[in-house]
Amino acid sequence: MFFKKKPKPRTYDRNAVKPVIRASICNGEQVAGFKDLRTGAFEEVKLIRNPGELAAFKEQYGITGDIEKIY
Repeated sequence: MFFKKKPKPRTYDRNAVKPVIRASICNGEQVAGFKDLRTGAFEEVKLIRNPGELAAFKEQYGITGDIEKIY
């Protein structure tokens, strides 16, 4: 395949959820997702294994700046 399709930007409700990275203290595994502001529930979206995957997650959802880490 010569041309790769660009992923369509996705949206999220900025009033109901916020982007966070859940990091494991034990093994350092990181998962990007969204935390519900009312319930505190975490919705996993993507496993982050390197900085490129984090950049792809941020670009996919139009996130600028740093993302809060929760443990």
